Amino acid sequence: QVQLVESGGGLVQAGGALTLSCAASLRTFSTSAMGWFRQPPGNEREFVAAINWGGDTTTYADSVRGRFTISRDNAKNTVYLRMNSLRPEDTALYYCAGARARLWSGASQSRYDYWGQGTQVTVSS
Repeated sequence: QVQLVESGGGLVQAGGALTLSCAASLRTFSTSAMGWFRQPPGNEREFVAAINWGGDTTTYADSVRGRFTISRDNAKNTVYLRMNSLRPEDTALYYCAGARARLWSGASQSRYDYWGQGTQVTVSS
């Protein structure tokens, strides 16, 4: 059974930073694209960032580009999201997602097969 477990969320002041982690019990992790999505209160889930299996291709939502960095450690089956210069509008439940092997999924939620339960990030003004 595939499990994606997010951690690292919390309460932070505007301008602060957090790093989210996602530990994946995904047998094909080293050949799977991974993504981060978020769902702000009262809104639909939206794309944040994605990384390919080799870690050499990334893509970001315009709202986080330049502030957030996605990375991965295939030896640890873990993907990270470093979030700098946090804003109140970054408040959301953040989800980790995994794709099937060798499928570049980018920003498309429907192309991810595996999802975590989410970790809450709250940014106070």
